[in-house]
Amino acid sequence: MEILNARDEKVQIEYPANWEYKVIAFSKNLITNAIKDIIDDRDHTLTHSHNSKNGKYISMNLDILVHNEDDRNIIFESLKKHKDIKMVL
Repeated sequence: MEILNARDEKVQIEYPANWEYKVIAFSKNLITNAIKDIIDDRDHTLTHSHNSKNGKYISMNLDILVHNEDDRNIIFESLKKHKDIKMVL
């Protein structure tokens, strides 16, 4: 699949590929539970990224092996639609 980078150059993604999603919610527990709901037992790494200035939100990095473009997009859309997730980047 080809996507554009910051300089509008096409970048080729070769699958399978490690992919990182930044997931934002009110708490680490909400993020952890949402990820369990969506990816179940797939191997992944979840690491802290940032807390908002007022402490209302937390962002975490989800690193996971995606097998193809559909897999990557399904995970993204599922995270985005989850009731406990506020934003996915």
